[in-house]
Amino acid sequence: MRCPYCGSLDTQVKDSRPTEDHSAIRRRRICPDCGGRFTTFERIQLRELTVVKRSGRRTPFDRDKLARSIEVALRKRPVDPERIERLINGVVRQLESQGEGEVTSEEIGNLVMDGLKTLDDIAYVRFASVYRNFREAKEFGALIDELAAEPRDPAARGDE
Repeated sequence: MRCPYCGSLDTQVKDSRPTEDHSAIRRRRICPDCGGRFTTFERIQLRELTVVKRSGRRTPFDRDKLARSIEVALRKRPVDPERIERLINGVVRQLESQGEGEVTSEEIGNLVMDGLKTLDDIAYVRFASVYRNFREAKEFGALIDELAAEPRDPAARGDE
């Protein structure tokens, strides 16, 4: 692993432990050249995924981009970071287990919207407004009406 401070390729692992949800290994590393300390995460990857965009362009799947888009939707919302990480891991697992090497951006968006709907209504609306490319306020109203019409289970959302 390359040191983020000096670029040395000779870093040493000082401590390894699983994350709380056991979906990754957290490794504390030290660089013998500069003494810098940093953390890396090792995750299971079942297959290489390619995202097919609406334009037809193909790009490699980027878990960090997925995480950033979910975190933007959840910005300033009272949601436990562990629940966010579980959502991200769940979406990635579903994509990898589909058996296809290519997934559409629409499939990814739908999985994220399903996850956000159960996690936080405001984040769901925020994400949907960008994902569905709303152009008028009435489209927000229709989405909110749809959300309000669904039966809610506060225990599933952690709103108890």
